[in-house]
Amino acid sequence: MSEMNPYQPPKSEAVSVAPAAAGNFIAGGRAVEAGQGWEWIVSGFTLFKKQPGTWILMLLAMFVCLILIAIVPIIGGLANMLLWQVFMGGVMIGCRALDHGEELEVAHAFAGFKQDTSNLIVLGLLALVAWIVVLIPALLIMGGGGFMAAMHGGGIAAMATLGMTFILVMLLVLALAIPIYMALWFAPALVVFHHLTPVEAMKTSFAACLKNIIPFLLYSVILLVLGILAAIPFGLGWLILLPVVVASIYTAYRDIFLDA
Repeated sequence: MSEMNPYQPPKSEAVSVAPAAAGNFIAGGRAVEAGQGWEWIVSGFTLFKKQPGTWILMLLAMFVCLILIAIVPIIGGLANMLLWQVFMGGVMIGCRALDHGEELEVAHAFAGFKQDTSNLIVLGLLALVAWIVVLIPALLIMGGGGFMAAMHGGGIAAMATLGMTFILVMLLVLALAIPIYMALWFAPALVVFHHLTPVEAMKTSFAACLKNIIPFLLYSVILLVLGILAAIPFGLGWLILLPVVVASIYTAYRDIFLDA
């Protein structure tokens, strides 16, 4: 019987840290061609195909945790907004492991609780503050529209006022939400892979998205179409599309921020 090599390091039993970067980090990101918006989705599907069952189980585990936390009144919803960035940091670590030929594990959903956790939580806190900033003017406009509708005393005029108020609120929320998504899109990956501070990660993510607005427009249109198609068979298509979307965030990060 051969002896065990005393200098061989023990095999890790838990997911803890992100693998080393597979290329040089491009500070601020780079602009890529418009067609890369489609390529991000294709590359995301390629990552999904490597371990589809694990992908689905990992995301299900994450969402079950979020649902259980959300049961707690008020605090649960706020906690979920803080922890979402932690979960996304862990999933990004899983994407990189899979991209490097390693195994994706369900435990990767919780890897963000072992690496850069405080920065990911602060990132979640900043996201929460940003959404509150969006919510305040929306509520004010809704309240004003409701007051104006009440002044009309019902009827067609009141319904028209409420309808216009709803449209205005939706447009406002959309306009304010887009910059928030841009600031958060790559932020978890930048925190766990390059240890940027939450504010630096958000600034860098926003700048990178702005540089690549055309690829992101194509990316968004394609995902919109795929989302409609995925919803047709009782929404079961989202079991595939959701992991692909999450993986595409990583592949877009890799394309924009790494010089292979």
